[in-house]
Amino acid sequence: MLRIKCLRGGCRGTGTIHLFGAMLGRALTGWTQKAFQSSSSTAGSQVQGKLVQDHVTETKEQDCPVCSYNEWDPLEEVIVGRAENSHVPPFTVEVKKYGGHSFPEDHLKKAVAEIEELCNVLRYEGVTVRRPELIDWSQVYTTPDFTSSGMYAAMPRDILLVVGNEIIEAPMAWRSRFFEYRAYRPLIKEYFRKGAKWTTAPKPTMSDDLYDQDYPMQTLADRHKLAAQGKFVTTEHEPCFDAAEFMRAGMDIFVQRSQVTNYMGIEWMRRHLAPDYKVHTISFRDPNAMHIDGTFNIIGPGLALLNPERPCDQIDMFYKAGWTIVKPPTPMIPDDHPMWMSSKWLSMNVLMLDEKRVLVESNETSLQKMFESLGIKPIKVSILHANSLGGGFHCWTTDIRRRGTLQSYF
Repeated sequence: MLRIKCLRGGCRGTGTIHLFGAMLGRALTGWTQKAFQSSSSTAGSQVQGKLVQDHVTETKEQDCPVCSYNEWDPLEEVIVGRAENSHVPPFTVEVKKYGGHSFPEDHLKKAVAEIEELCNVLRYEGVTVRRPELIDWSQVYTTPDFTSSGMYAAMPRDILLVVGNEIIEAPMAWRSRFFEYRAYRPLIKEYFRKGAKWTTAPKPTMSDDLYDQDYPMQTLADRHKLAAQGKFVTTEHEPCFDAAEFMRAGMDIFVQRSQVTNYMGIEWMRRHLAPDYKVHTISFRDPNAMHIDGTFNIIGPGLALLNPERPCDQIDMFYKAGWTIVKPPTPMIPDDHPMWMSSKWLSMNVLMLDEKRVLVESNETSLQKMFESLGIKPIKVSILHANSLGGGFHCWTTDIRRRGTLQSYF
């Protein structure tokens, strides 16, 4: 049977073991041209001649299709991930996991249908929806430092961060996600040709030196002690970070050290975004920290959700700045619902359409009432099966354009 054991806190969950599916024998193959064949390659070849002739010109920021400064300005355009072809990766030292092959087919089909409905709801609410390419993530690839198969292009929030009119490609920290950027490159090139800035952070080699080979797996108490010291499975060998570790509030951006984001990665972002933006490193009592948006989610100017089970060590600085911190209710996801790569606290992983509208899981009635008490209208959508793949509404999306200006809220 397929054994999965993930060190995923934050929006992803704590270390859990789940068994599912029959395990098929996996034959390692070399790199082949088939390995990341896009479903739109034929269409791409038809327009290649035209694109070569297209002029890339400087565009005024207000005319650029990419522009977003925070998590709550009116949403106009968004990338929504794909569940198709999602693959259970053969994790190695970074998460101490025995990998397998595909997610259960029936479950995956339901996740695909849920995300299609999410896209329909977003369009109905007036948001332009874009999608990444379809790729076969089961193909095996080899670099000078490791061999792996892929994972998915389900969570664009993990790999793309929009700051103003700039798209930043995160380097990532999981070997199974090394080539995930390929699914988004056609979109990014399109945005670049229309005036967006495009930055690719330094790609880590992901050699064994990036991971603590002796990181404690079974003892939660040991992981708590290490987390308190800012130590996780990733070392400081080279910069690494996931984009979902950063939470934007105008001129101030908040980030946490985690299983996939190290201090070198945070420092790279700090220097890259200075002097226009200030990057604040904050921490939470979470031994499996991974992606900030299931722990700390900013939903308006001076208004944020904070996971009650993961107190923030720097909470006083938000109170001193006059912020309102709201603790969301206990998640209502059924105990028997599979959460292979997730925590139930995906309930607070919401997506703001603007200051007065929010996408919320249909079953989370307590959370809906909380938003109503704040004067925010819940837009109810069910993505329970998509949750199982490791993300909520915020994870499954990356906002490309929000109507607003750069301001200071802190």
